[in-house]
Amino acid sequence: MSILSHNATNSTTSTPMSGTSLTAADIPRLRLLAQQLDSPRFDDPHDAVEWMGMVQAQDYRAMRWAVAMRTRQPSINAFRRAYNERRIIRTHLFRCTWQLVAAEDLRWMLSLCADRNRRAINSYLASHRHVISEEEYARFNRMMEEILQGHDSMRKEELTAALSERGFSTDEYRLSIYLRRAEIDGIICSGHLDERRNTYALIASRISSEAQSMPGREEAMALLAHKYFRSHSPATLRDFTWWTGLPVGECRRAISAIAAELTEHTIDGDTYYLHHDISNTVSDNLSSTPHTLLLPPYDEYLIGYKSRHHVLEDTFRARAFSNNGIFHPVIVSNGHIVGNWHPRTDHPDFFRLEYRTDTTNARAAYSRFAEL
Repeated sequence: MSILSHNATNSTTSTPMSGTSLTAADIPRLRLLAQQLDSPRFDDPHDAVEWMGMVQAQDYRAMRWAVAMRTRQPSINAFRRAYNERRIIRTHLFRCTWQLVAAEDLRWMLSLCADRNRRAINSYLASHRHVISEEEYARFNRMMEEILQGHDSMRKEELTAALSERGFSTDEYRLSIYLRRAEIDGIICSGHLDERRNTYALIASRISSEAQSMPGREEAMALLAHKYFRSHSPATLRDFTWWTGLPVGECRRAISAIAAELTEHTIDGDTYYLHHDISNTVSDNLSSTPHTLLLPPYDEYLIGYKSRHHVLEDTFRARAFSNNGIFHPVIVSNGHIVGNWHPRTDHPDFFRLEYRTDTTNARAAYSRFAEL
């Protein structure tokens, strides 16, 4: 069948949270559209990040391509401007992992996940027979505020030297824990974009308080669900719970809070939610031509879902990500993961011979981005 055609559009306008027109075959192409990987609607990298809610950002260099490829004209310079102008922030957020968010979303997102992240860090330390007291964290945070005051940005090695001058000395492992906790406590976030190394700055000096709304928790959860399903649908409750790392009951209530924005579809016994924004724009925006993409490691197209079987055969799962959470650069053809690529070599590695597709245009797009 054609993707949703007119049936889904009619169902979204007449019977919210119900419908029968979505099939498993539709999911990959709809997700490409929702994630701005097909027919992107934004020019500004900040707008793409705000649309996505958050963008996974473990890889400091690859995250730039993850955002840029979701804009009409991918440009490293445009990404750098948005990052250095303090409109895009990199920090540890949901699931206690690196993410990019729009500056105006940072505070309320932190309010949703901070306590859970603190408990996760404490549990991790305990499993390795380590303990860091709340007093130690508070002392470290105060020193961060003193050291970074008056600085737009500092590298980790500069912070280490300044800490040592103040009598605070620790190993690299524990320092990374202190820094992550300071991010979760809302003290520090990313500074200027460096070529290779993460930098740090005070949130208070990097983001004006006027730019940070603070809705109540229920309202914030509803806003999070809104951002997730408009940018990741079709998706399930389990996908949303995975993405946030928050309790399933709270995620279920957030979905209910935005019920008017969604249509509900049952596929193979699972309930999928499709955001109206996507279903209402399918016929106008979905590309009808073969679509090949070079996705960076940790891209939202894979990591944004608990179950990835709609776009990746289980046989080749290890080629896309490992059991310990390492995600690799992958080739996407018409919504399906078909191989691997490397930013520095022009030799695609397809999973099967019949999966081979022309990556010339995709490689050229990446090269233009990297050279700007």
